[in-house]
Parts: sequence; C-alpha cells; structure tokens
Amino acid sequence: MSDSSTDALWQLAFKRYLETEKHYSVHTVKHYLRDLSKVYEQLELEQLSGWASLTEKQLRNIISVLHGQGVSGRSLHRLLSALRSFYRFLVRENWVSHNPALAIQAPKSSKRLPKTFDPDQLNELLKRPDDEPLTLRDFAMMELLYSSGLRVSELVQLNQQDVDLADASVRVLGKGQKTRVLPIGRLAVQALTDWLKIKPLWAKSQEDAIFVSQSGRRLSTRSVELRLAHWGRIKGTQGQVYPHRLRHSFASHILESSHDLRAVQELLGHSDISTTQIYTHLDFQHLMSVYEQAHPRARRKADD
Repeated sequence: MSDSSTDALWQLAFKRYLETEKHYSVHTVKHYLRDLSKVYEQLELEQLSGWASLTEKQLRNIISVLHGQGVSGRSLHRLLSALRSFYRFLVRENWVSHNPALAIQAPKSSKRLPKTFDPDQLNELLKRPDDEPLTLRDFAMMELLYSSGLRVSELVQLNQQDVDLADASVRVLGKGQKTRVLPIGRLAVQALTDWLKIKPLWAKSQEDAIFVSQSGRRLSTRSVELRLAHWGRIKGTQGQVYPHRLRHSFASHILESSHDLRAVQELLGHSDISTTQIYTHLDFQHLMSVYEQAHPRARRKADD
C-alpha cells in the first residue's frame, strides 16, 4: 500500500510548480491534477504502492484498464503527458529515481479535426439583433474571439489597457505567460467601441476588466461559454457555438487565404508548429472541394 500522505504532498508540490514555475492557467493545472487522480484511483483500487514505486508494467495495466472503460486514446495521451511531467518534477526533486511513463504510448484513436464555421454561418451568427447592453457585450466578445483568434481564457483576462482601439490591436497574455500583440478587425473594433460606451453602466469603478457581468465583475470562462451557446440557440446555428470553435474558424480562414502556417502559429500563440498543422488538414479539404468543382477533369462523371 502507498503512503497516501506523502503522495498527496507530492501532488500539492507539483501543483505549485505548475502554477509558479510553469505559469500554467488554472484550467490547465486542473486538467493535470484530474489526470493524476484517475491514475491514483486505479492504484488504490488495485491496492498497489503509490507514486514512489509505480512500475512501467503496472502503469501499462492501468492504461489498459482505463482504455477498456472507454477513455479515448486522445485523453490517455494527455494523461500520459501529465504523468511524464509529474515524474520529471519528482526526479528533479530527488523524490524518485525513475519515470515509468517515459516508454508508454497511448492507444491510437482517430484524429478529430477541429469544428469550424464557414463564412456565411459566421456572418449570420454575428448579425447583432438589437442594442441592448447584454447583446452589445456578447457580440463584442464573439467579434473579438473570431477577429483575433483568442482563447476564452485570454478573453476574460483582458483589461482596459490591453486594448488599443485607435491602433486596432490587443495585447494578450497567453499560455506560459507569453505576451503577443494581435490585430483587431474593423467590425470587432466597432463592436468593442459600442460595448465600452455602455460598460460603465455595469462595471464597478475599480473593475478594470473589459468584459464584465451585469453585477459589474469580471466574467468567467464558463459565463462566456454559456452566453455563446445561448446565441447559437437563438440564431439556430448549425452545431454548437463555443469560444474555441470561433478560434478554430479564425485559424482556418486565415490559412485558407494566406497559406502561411508560421503566421497562423504566431497569431494563435502556439509554441510548437505541429499544433498548428491540424489546420492544414482543413485547408486541404477546402482546396480539394474547390479543385473538384473547378477542374474539368476532376468532376465526377455523374456531374458531366
């Protein structure tokens, strides 16, 4: 059996490491700890020793059990990544001498392409129906998410000084505390201008956040998600409307027009271009569609 108190202290120390040294977001830290908890639950169910003596063979068996319970290959890949980071930290602190997750690969699963909107869907979604304060705020959020490709966590962190409407730019604090400056499109600038004119009706005098609730406090990521889902239902938009779908659409549309993967990587704030390359699959699908419609020898016989 494991020394549960030591294991708990190690996980707490790892949490502080992620927050203070790696500067990961609250959302990311929560996912890391949740993945560790899944493995630890299996350790306890099987009455195995704790983190200090977990072997590669035992971990392989746990991964197999979780996969059998329906955990996807994608989720297991993330779980193993969290475990490798956790054990790298433990080795660095000289609390363990091995990393049992190093040689283990997650089961393969089909690669899911990000869901996007086409331009016509977006134009319909972003037609503002009225000038009510709640509507002005919500549509300013949606315009900015699509215009600049922000993560929802980046959107809710924005303060007044981060947005320069005269320069049509926004300064964003992304993952790993990395700052990037992004352009804001004309329609998003107008939407933000309209919202900021009436924001003082809600905001407390000391509240510097760009986007606030009706009670005057900074919006949470969950609040933004719920408001976008609300407008998706009101507008009858095909598929769910959520912040990351607007970000995916931004990246896909930029890549379709520019074919500049490095530029899209910089705009999205990806540290590794392999993360951005998922959008090349979307771009290829778009090119194939254009090709099949436009090239005389690409058309199917049934279309001739």
